[in-house]
Amino acid sequence: MNMIDTQTGKETSATRTAYLSVRNMILTGELPAGQKIKIEHLRGKLDMGASPVREALSLLTSDMLVERIDQRGFRAAAASPENFAEILKLRCALEDMALRQSIALATPDWEEKLVLAHHHMTRATGTAQFEEAHKTFHKTLLSNAASPMMERYCDQLYDLNIRYRNLAASEPNYQSRDIPAEHKDIFDAAIARDADAASAALLSHYRLTGEYLALQLTGL
Repeated sequence: MNMIDTQTGKETSATRTAYLSVRNMILTGELPAGQKIKIEHLRGKLDMGASPVREALSLLTSDMLVERIDQRGFRAAAASPENFAEILKLRCALEDMALRQSIALATPDWEEKLVLAHHHMTRATGTAQFEEAHKTFHKTLLSNAASPMMERYCDQLYDLNIRYRNLAASEPNYQSRDIPAEHKDIFDAAIARDADAASAALLSHYRLTGEYLALQLTGL
């Protein structure tokens, strides 16, 4: 590898690091929705140059997690009841389709992966570990749909929903839900290859969160 390739690799790595770090700040609410993002602040926080931070923010605009507000300025994407309602509507429509396709094309290999993903999620400890296992479980449910484009859109909608779900998680009534039981219902129906029951359980899972969020977001 020559000097130019080495430098390019370092720049790509720095951009990737900045991208993942800022993305996590937005998803967890460390960078609140609608807040202007100061590149100089992020440079200091991430201990890197302005260029990879700016490139990361540009990438995050494609993910709809960051909005460009002028020629060089950025802000964390705004949150609103209308935005969440659209995300929920699209998630329900696309994941219903993807889950039904996954079940219609069910294979022993897919079922084995789903069993493993559900097991890891139930055994996860700590927020970070659970979040990773939770996303893997939901992605695995849809992974047998044989539709890469639809899976990509579902993946993006999952991330867009995370900020809103984090809002719901702080609501006392949200904690009273039996989330493991909701996941178990989805899992059992999928393994039984009952597309109607699996879809009904999945959509109910999402809409219950939506009900809590609708109340919380009325002040936005």
